[in-house]
Amino acid sequence: MDDAQTMSQPAIVVHYHELWLKGRNKRFFVSKLAANLRAALEDLSIEKIERRNDRLIVRLRHENSLKAALQRIEKVSGIAYYAQALPAEPNLESICRAAWEEIEPLSFQNFAVRAKRSDKFFPYRSSEIERVVGKHLLDSLQAAGRPARVKLNDPDVTCRIEITSGPALVYARKIAGPGGLPANTAGKMLCLLSGGFDSAVAAYHMIKRGAHLSFAHFYGTGARPGESSVHVARRIVRQLALWQFTAKLYRVPFEPVQREIVRYAPENCRVLLYRRMMLRIAEVLARRDGALALVTGDSLAQVASQTLQNLVAVEAASKMPVFRPLVGTDKIEIMETARKIGTYDISAEPFHDCCPIFLPRSPALYSNAAELESAEAGLDVDNLIRLAVAGATLEKFRYHGGAVETSEKPPKQTRNAALA
Repeated sequence: MDDAQTMSQPAIVVHYHELWLKGRNKRFFVSKLAANLRAALEDLSIEKIERRNDRLIVRLRHENSLKAALQRIEKVSGIAYYAQALPAEPNLESICRAAWEEIEPLSFQNFAVRAKRSDKFFPYRSSEIERVVGKHLLDSLQAAGRPARVKLNDPDVTCRIEITSGPALVYARKIAGPGGLPANTAGKMLCLLSGGFDSAVAAYHMIKRGAHLSFAHFYGTGARPGESSVHVARRIVRQLALWQFTAKLYRVPFEPVQREIVRYAPENCRVLLYRRMMLRIAEVLARRDGALALVTGDSLAQVASQTLQNLVAVEAASKMPVFRPLVGTDKIEIMETARKIGTYDISAEPFHDCCPIFLPRSPALYSNAAELESAEAGLDVDNLIRLAVAGATLEKFRYHGGAVETSEKPPKQTRNAALA
């Protein structure tokens, strides 16, 4: 492709987030970010993705791909911000023209110009670029009869100019990215997904830290038509797959396990024993997938089962680490994040949660592991785990070509699954 074509193509400039802190490992994380961008945009008319001076530049073949590309980049973790940028020849005259083309359609009362010169061979310092381009924009605005003025602190619009080793990049519509680390750079985890607001948001926080999550959803029976929790869990995983490209959802029938707990265990411990059994079952599924930890949506003291003592007593049933990214987060913050990531409306739908089945009249608030182990004495724990794992179904999700595809099959059976 010749230089004239490159200059005429729309481009998106992508700035990293905390990848700056990775030192010698930075190359790995930047490569993963570039690969994730390619995966998110693979069916669009993308010419190439370049690395230039600590940023990525997405070059599009056609203008009609721009809107979809910007929408998809919104869900690529590891990005501090991104923007549609106009490429310009690396000279002041071309940069001035591109700057006017960029801000002329915008409505504002004041503006500023900010230049960054990564290519030190460019003959003008950043302050000189800002002065020349700022004067050109001010003169152009006055000639157009627009009463705009320069304002260096907190302007309505900032025209940004980046001098790279290739074309200069000019943009004024900066969009905040999701931050965090690129997807699938921090290892595998399995999330216990309830269908409510909390666990979906907890999963998002771990995905944004680079973890790749599978999901286990425990469901009961007896719901009225249309109220099954399974459809809610499936829609949540479909939404979260947009952030990490692939996902597995294990759907685990849990009522048979609950009935055994109700039959043999003290009433006030029921919910805590449900949760201990869920952790054990999830651990089997997690090990099958090569995951190293579990994730839950617990928030400290939000409900009776989430007092500090109960959280510690429940976690004692798991040999795997249990991550609780929402432990210090309140409900308002959780619901705000759910709205942002698109799971709020899904979780707000009516559905049948398995935990309230056989709910105790007075649940234990301050249990300990020894008490719960004693309460489980009449249970055949290993057999209950095998029963639940054997009844699980597996659904796979893959984000491809702007849509999420699904496939379903029973999970692989292994001998002594409960002891895996």
